[in-house]
Amino acid sequence: MQIFILTLFPEMFEGPFKCGLFQKATDSGVVKVDIRNIRDYTHNKHHTTDDSPYGGGAGMVMKPEPIFEAVETIKAEIPPKEKVPVILLTPQGRVLSQETAAELSQFYYMIFICGQYEGIDERVREYLVTDEISIGDYVLSGGELAAMVVINTVVRLLPGFLGSPASLLSESHTDGLLEYPQYTRPPKFRDWEVPEILLSGNHAQIAQWRQEQSIIRTKTRRPDMIKKGKLLH
Repeated sequence: MQIFILTLFPEMFEGPFKCGLFQKATDSGVVKVDIRNIRDYTHNKHHTTDDSPYGGGAGMVMKPEPIFEAVETIKAEIPPKEKVPVILLTPQGRVLSQETAAELSQFYYMIFICGQYEGIDERVREYLVTDEISIGDYVLSGGELAAMVVINTVVRLLPGFLGSPASLLSESHTDGLLEYPQYTRPPKFRDWEVPEILLSGNHAQIAQWRQEQSIIRTKTRRPDMIKKGKLLH
């Protein structure tokens, strides 16, 4: 997968994409991240990327010209038959979910636009962007942090990112439920013991216990998910 990120602050991405599993994924070629500064697509000595809003109001609005030029430049580098989503990170977008991440993981190329200030000229949203994603019902100072979250949820679904593909099967939200409790050694820590069923070696009973715990945990912590969950009886 090749991901392009358009931002005014490329340095924000230096840490998150250069450590842990993500670094291994880039080293092995599972994913390539190409971070581009929107200012590089301006054509004046001040590299202006924003201006005051028509109609008045507080803050500044990001100009359409450099964003359009950046996206069009990237698309010219991509085989013409490829379908390339152009994603704007915005609190007005559809809320990120595991289903959204799975959907996006099917693309080979993606372009993310990180907004700043008071927002982006509406013509970018109307004529250039193909998808709008929010990571929650709150407002950040820019789209960079949201882009990191979305990209991480997508890339970890790619073959070769995780050591074991089986790790994805029982995660929270994969089947509409929260994940069951996890334990490891020692079997007794202070006065807290691991549930006996997990030490039994009976994999059928363990699977049933885990399913029951997922349902209980979801009902307790996220009852709103139960209607969507795939409950097994």
